[in-house]
Amino acid sequence: MVGVAADASQANQLSSAKNPMIKYMLKTRENHAREQDQDYSHVFRRKTRFEMFRLSAIAMAIEFAYAAETSFVSPILLQIGVDHKHMSMTWGLSPLIGFFVSPLLGSISDRCKLRWGRRRPIISILSFGILCGLILVPYGKDLGVLLGDVGYNYSDTALNITSSFSDGAVAALVSSKSDTGPSASDFKFAVILTILGMVLLDFDADTCQTPARTYLLDMCVPEEQPKAMTMFALFAGFGGTIGYAIGGVDWETTHIGTFMGGNIPTVFTLVTIIFVICYLITVTTFKEIPLPLIEQDELLRPLSEAAIKRELKKNNNAIYYIQETTQLELQMGADDPKRVEALQGSYQNGYSPALAKQSMAQDAELQSSAEPPVSLKSYLKSIFIMPYSMRMLALTNLFCWMGHVTYCLYFTDFVGEAVFHGDPTAPPNSEAAQNYEEGVRFGCWGMAIYAFSCSIYSLSVTKLMKWFGTKAVYISGMIYYGIGMLVLGLWPTKWGVLLFSTSAGILYGTIFTVPFILVANYHAKNCFIVKNGETVPLKQARGLGTDVAIISSMVFIAQLIVSLSVGPLVSWMDTTCAVLYASTFLSFLAAISAMFVLYV
Repeated sequence: MVGVAADASQANQLSSAKNPMIKYMLKTRENHAREQDQDYSHVFRRKTRFEMFRLSAIAMAIEFAYAAETSFVSPILLQIGVDHKHMSMTWGLSPLIGFFVSPLLGSISDRCKLRWGRRRPIISILSFGILCGLILVPYGKDLGVLLGDVGYNYSDTALNITSSFSDGAVAALVSSKSDTGPSASDFKFAVILTILGMVLLDFDADTCQTPARTYLLDMCVPEEQPKAMTMFALFAGFGGTIGYAIGGVDWETTHIGTFMGGNIPTVFTLVTIIFVICYLITVTTFKEIPLPLIEQDELLRPLSEAAIKRELKKNNNAIYYIQETTQLELQMGADDPKRVEALQGSYQNGYSPALAKQSMAQDAELQSSAEPPVSLKSYLKSIFIMPYSMRMLALTNLFCWMGHVTYCLYFTDFVGEAVFHGDPTAPPNSEAAQNYEEGVRFGCWGMAIYAFSCSIYSLSVTKLMKWFGTKAVYISGMIYYGIGMLVLGLWPTKWGVLLFSTSAGILYGTIFTVPFILVANYHAKNCFIVKNGETVPLKQARGLGTDVAIISSMVFIAQLIVSLSVGPLVSWMDTTCAVLYASTFLSFLAAISAMFVLYV
């Protein structure tokens, strides 16, 4: 069925390098894939560390772009006259689009029949949108001036965007606005272009993670997929660390910063260059097997539990018993000694040409009884009609993202105002403006620590799940984050910014891995419903690409809700500490919801 390759590529707990039957099946497929017009054998073999690095490089690129966006978009909007309330609401435009478009893109990705593959075309389209956003956000004000904005020059501030105004005009405009601050009416085109760039950057960066993650899983054999997810999270954290650190440097004091025209143009230029390089590294790593070939040829589909069950049914005189502990026992009938000898040889060498041909013929016979392709209508139905396990996981992920997005989008503004006592609307070169800009840069260092802690935590999260259980690890990450944000909100200090940013990294590492591991287990075991301790088969057809997109799209709903509520909340409480109180409340709600998630 359509999407079966993605489903098959997910973590099948029966698969193991020590499992002779699985080894035989993989080797059969690897040799068969090598005989095609193009060599696709890489899909069925283990990957080297360097290949894992290349597949995960796109995660680092996305986080570079996301770091630049979350660090500077809010300060840029505030400094061109957009108040907190409306600035917060602009963050809702991207998730409003993404909530409806992201699952649809996941379904299209599962069904894409281009020769280039299914994931890479979507990754490329979204990457182009990110590139456009990286250009519009830092240069929106300059383009606005060219289109007729009045505005005034920020070139003397640390958050610099070059302008074509003369010094005399700057002095006059600054003097006239010293009491009221900048007005959005003076930056009409700048506001429009900056918001457009923000929407492109935010939507595409969030959405691109789904096909990038699925491409990684498609290219890995089942036993490597937990390692692949860890590598993906590791590189995402590393990209965020470097991205935020770049934003924390005062580039105006460097030659490159002077040449580029200030802090913001320098940061975004460096991020753009790194993004393009990482994108090219990933999309040129491996060729994907086109969907028409996957649908036509059973042996070009990565292993799934269904494929293993079919193998069991075919071999009546070579019966495999797979126990819950994934230990393999092989019983062979003595009535066919030649087949026994051949089969044992295939296990020792990993492949037997004679058996491969026989298996291919048997697979061809079974294809006629395979499930027909699922229609687009059925896929769209699966987005809105989910089993209880998926609903609870989606709800938990929603609360997690709401708490995390509140931190990411408004943290540098919180540090600039609450910790450094600055004012984003103050005139350029005033003490309040300089304090705010210094706070924004310091906030970038706090977010760099958050991204670095995410990388470190992602290395150990799978081991922690084995030691303490998935449920304990999932819930404890949320609770620690809530406590950290509460303490930082009550006592906004510099040391608190650096120390408690680690809690955000742990939460991000958790929601970046655990939900997708659970979804992988649901699909690998077809275990969406459990009653009286027994698994109830799910009759509804579900695609992995769609389910991953559904879980990922919770970030859009979260950002939409946060963008509509945080602005009024800050205005009501008259302090940016309100964003941390909201993060605390939401993380505790997520912990409660996580108690009802199905842990397979």
